[in-house]
Amino acid sequence: MRIAVTYDSNTGDIFQHFGHTAQFKLYDVEDKKIVNQQVADTNGSGHGALAGFLKEAKADILICGGIGGGAQAALAEAGIQLFGGVSGNADNAVQSYLNGFLIFNPNVKCDHHDHGEGHNCGEHSCH
Repeated sequence: MRIAVTYDSNTGDIFQHFGHTAQFKLYDVEDKKIVNQQVADTNGSGHGALAGFLKEAKADILICGGIGGGAQAALAEAGIQLFGGVSGNADNAVQSYLNGFLIFNPNVKCDHHDHGEGHNCGEHSCH
């Protein structure tokens, strides 16, 4: 299984706006243990292309902060299970998922896409 997390390499935390994430941290998991991890640059793919990026990366699961409805639909179409509305350290979130304790929001939304440059979903309540 491969778990992808929207990633802020400056802090090690989950990046809070799926459509603007510059990197994903990918975790390969076997028997509920992380066996490999890597950081992958998205090269500025944008909302729709990021689902395709994750599908090509063979991600089974995405853990992220805020995410819009269109991206959610694209992930579902790609067969990627979504755990949104998550914040904090990326490594800790993956470990919580593996232990069955990940706190997420099944109704996560982020519809603040028209605020212009510098928008960060962490500034709004996108849950």
